[in-house]
Amino acid sequence: MDRNVKINDEGHLMLGGVDAVKLTEKYGTPLYVMDEDAVRGAMRAYRDSIDRFYDGNGMICYASKAFSCKEMYRIAEDEGLGADVVSGGELYTALSVGFPMERICFHGNNKSDAEIKMALYNRVGRIVVDNMEELERISRFADELDYTANVQLRVKPGIDAHTHQFIMTGQIDSKFGFALETGEAMEAVKKAIETPSVRLLGVDCHIGSQIHEVTPFVKAAEVMMDFIADIKSETGYEIEELDLGGGYGIRYTEDDDPVPYAEYMEAVSAAIHKKAADLDVGVPFILMEPGRSIVGEAGTTLYTVGAVKEIPGIRTYVSVDGGMGDNPRYILYQSKYDFLLANRAADEADTVVTVAGKCCESGDLLGENVSLPAAKAGDIMAVLSTGAYNYSMASCYNRNPIPPVVMVQDGEDRLIVKGQSYEDLIRNDL
Repeated sequence: MDRNVKINDEGHLMLGGVDAVKLTEKYGTPLYVMDEDAVRGAMRAYRDSIDRFYDGNGMICYASKAFSCKEMYRIAEDEGLGADVVSGGELYTALSVGFPMERICFHGNNKSDAEIKMALYNRVGRIVVDNMEELERISRFADELDYTANVQLRVKPGIDAHTHQFIMTGQIDSKFGFALETGEAMEAVKKAIETPSVRLLGVDCHIGSQIHEVTPFVKAAEVMMDFIADIKSETGYEIEELDLGGGYGIRYTEDDDPVPYAEYMEAVSAAIHKKAADLDVGVPFILMEPGRSIVGEAGTTLYTVGAVKEIPGIRTYVSVDGGMGDNPRYILYQSKYDFLLANRAADEADTVVTVAGKCCESGDLLGENVSLPAAKAGDIMAVLSTGAYNYSMASCYNRNPIPPVVMVQDGEDRLIVKGQSYEDLIRNDL
């Protein structure tokens, strides 16, 4: 397992310098654990790449849908990042800790009137417009506030990213954005230019998630730069900003081979600068919105093993005290993870098992064909690379409470999200 996994003298998994077993004794299981140094390191790598490859002419916006909580916005602000939000709830969370609204990009394909008004009232830096009807509502509500809204237009660049079909977003058949191929995107640009109370800052694209190749990102940048040149040629309007979204892949298992993020950034930068020179347009202010690649590998989920059920000649089920409620990605995408026993991290993996959750669903699994030491009740199961889209997609299915989140750094741990209690589960019941 090439993951720089640290094991102490007792054979226990160490996370941020803290014994994972002691974390479970203190906080219980299931438990989400986030490594703060890993989060900050990824943020700094992206931020530094803007300085290196774009002379500082850009901004990294943390895609908070990957993992949103107050502490993440505090860290993002401290590291000089912006934030990408996609709902009133994410915006509210950012507001609650005083995150700079001028560094917010507000996405979403079906924003409510209340969400648009909330964004306008709080003067978010950019609203990313997904459809013509939304553009009209932004204009109307901004006019009521005697305010000019900064907007970007989300464009489908027609790029086939090699990823799961549910997380491909750049092709023409997508619920997101305006299509280039049909002329819809140019029509939207012309409409935005002439729309009152709206200032068209830039264009935006996002081609998908968990992509392990540089080429799709380079191609998307080239297509978008061509579009910027077409806009200038056809309307005379100068697009100031280009938002290239996120989607950079991470390592979930040893089969994954993610490209170092600086290589993505350098290749895309070279394409943008070349296109700008060839097409006689300015190099736009560049925004990128990584989420998974900032928090994914920083997270580990800890469980306690319960029943171990062997079906001779079929399989062995190792059940844990969590499941699809705290990690729905397997049942959604058949996502693969690396597993180990945190209390026996140095033991040889000599069995192949299916890791099952506790929910009342046959499909409630966390992994199949998982190599582990022979597990027994009371062992602590660790699932690696669970920092993205685990807590943020968690549910209370079967009325199981959502687990707490702990941040670890330099041998210290602190609670950043309280776990739900049974009282929390019935709080809104009448």
